[in-house]
This record gives sequence, C-alpha cells and structure tokens, in this order.
Amino acid sequence: MPKRAIARPDRDPSAGPLPPGVAPEAEFAGPPAPELPPAGPPGDPRAASASELTDYTIVRRRSDRPRRGWRRALYLATGGTVNPGIGPVELRRQDFARRIRRQLPGPRQIAVVSMKGGVGKTTVTAMLGLTLAEHRGDRVIALDANPDAGTLAERLTGRSDVTVRDLLDNIGSLGSLSDVARFTTLAGRLQVLASEQDPARGEAFDRAEYQQVCAVLARFYNIVVTDSGTGMVHSAMDGTLALANGLVVVGSLTVDGASRASKTLDWLVAHGFEDMVARSVVVLSRDRTSREIDAGRLRAHFATRVRGVVEIPHDPHLATGARIDLAAASQATADAFLEVAALVADEFGGLPMPRP
Repeated sequence: MPKRAIARPDRDPSAGPLPPGVAPEAEFAGPPAPELPPAGPPGDPRAASASELTDYTIVRRRSDRPRRGWRRALYLATGGTVNPGIGPVELRRQDFARRIRRQLPGPRQIAVVSMKGGVGKTTVTAMLGLTLAEHRGDRVIALDANPDAGTLAERLTGRSDVTVRDLLDNIGSLGSLSDVARFTTLAGRLQVLASEQDPARGEAFDRAEYQQVCAVLARFYNIVVTDSGTGMVHSAMDGTLALANGLVVVGSLTVDGASRASKTLDWLVAHGFEDMVARSVVVLSRDRTSREIDAGRLRAHFATRVRGVVEIPHDPHLATGARIDLAAASQATADAFLEVAALVADEFGGLPMPRP
C-alpha cells in the first residue's frame, strides 16, 4: 500500500533536495511527533492536542458561578437563569490555581528562609504548603529543618512527638510511602515532618543528614517545602540551599524585618546563589507594621532584586501563633498565598494546565 503524502510546508530549505518523485509541497513521512498546540486567544479554532480534553478544561465548574458582589446577587435572584459569569477577582484566583497545578518534570524542593526570626517564616511555610497541597493532586510535604526545636508541626497538626530524628534512626527500613508516613502527621492534604524538639539532639541535624532525609522524601513526594532555621551558616542550611529548586525569602514591613530580608539576599549573592536570588520570591508580612513605613518603597526595592514580591495582610487567625487552619484565614490572606504559590509553581519547569 503506498505511503500517504503528508504536506510539509514548514520544511527547512537547508535540508537539501527532496527525493525524486516527491512534489515540492509534500514529502513522504511517518507519523509526525506530537506537538503542543500553538497559543491563541480563547476560542482559537486551531487544532489542539487530546491532552487538553480533561475534566478541568471542559467541565463547567462551580467556580464559574459568581460567588460575591452584584454578579452573585443577580445569579441568585434569577435562580441561576442569568449568569453574568465570574468577575476579575475570581478570574485572577482561577489563573493562580491553574499555575499552581503546573505539571512537574520531577520532585521539587522549596526553601523558605530568613536571617531574622519572628517575621513569620514558619507561618509562610505552613500556608504555602497548605495552599500547594490543596490545589494540586500530588503529594506535598512540609519539612521542619530548624535545628532549634522548630514549631512547624505544632502550628499545623498540634503534634511533634514523632520527628525527623526518628525518621533518621530508621532510615534503612523506609522502603514505601507507608513506611515514611509513620513519621509524619497530616494537616488537610499536607504531610508534615516535625523537627527534633530536644535541642541536644536537634543540633546534630547537619547537611549530610538533611540530604539523607531529602533523598528519601524525593522518592515518595512531589514537592518538599522546607522551613529552615535562621542560622545561615548552619550545616543544615547549607544542605537546604544546595538542594533547593526554589527560594522564598521572608521579611516584614518594618525597618528591621525588611533590612534583614535584604541582608539575606546579600548573603546568598555573596555565597554564589545569584541565580537563585534572581528567581526567588520575597514575602513581606504585615503582622507588625506602621503607617510610617513606606510600603511602596520597600516593594520597589525588592522588585529590582527578585522575581516577585507579595505582601501578606495582617490576619487575626495567623497572628495568634496557634494552630493554623487554611479555612480560618481571611480571603485576602488566602488570595495572597495563592499568588505566592503560583509564583513558586512558575519555576517548576513543567507546562501549565491549559486555560479553560
């Protein structure tokens, strides 16, 4: 049976003459390699790949119903007969969620760092981990690598009786996800691995042991979010930065909090992490701030150094320092962490899910 002639208008002229008997506008070829469809505006009639036909892209979601404002009032008043669609704010949330769901080419490790304590680093780690786990379908774990009795597990699950030290003591027997799960606790969809609470034992958590733990976690989890200590020269921090694929630097809208965040960037640049700094995200907390602080000037300063700057509004739920519940945070706080998670996910390297 003769081969079918496949049109190749994009053939490279430098490839030489076509074989005898082949018309200039066509050549014999096998099945073409699959390609991503070209980008285009919504409703673009150009052919799309079958991978775009997912429940996320073709099934009408509840989020397509307006949730607040006059749009929601009109939708409810007409019993759903008139649906003006979602507004720009909800559309922005959907875009963040789409970016968070970005495909992963392999396991990723996100380091949350700060030279100064008390600026909300553990809170940012917890909320970032919860947001990623809530909007993705794969496995996300938050690791407390603070050698000084970190509080990440207590803030997320209220438990820290099983720690990373226990996992290290049994690392030779961890052959499955269920084996690892014996040493973690669960907060929503987020797995949590607590730091050692005994300072004498926790101080021994060094770079080599951190790398051992991460090697195990990378076998069973897609994303590891690490809450690091404040000691930039600590051995465990050295391991955290060496393995990190993404970086979140935490500061606050105060003179000391912002200056320490900037000094953290300076330290990283001085120690060979210029590229990581340029791709990092700075998170500025408003839990402790003043009207005398020029927030716009601070944002502009960091915007020249990093890839993204996000302000986290003051949130009474997070300010208590008690156990964190994602649903109890304000909408403004949830939106801010959606943006942080989307910025982090932009660096994952995979393709974003097609826009519905």
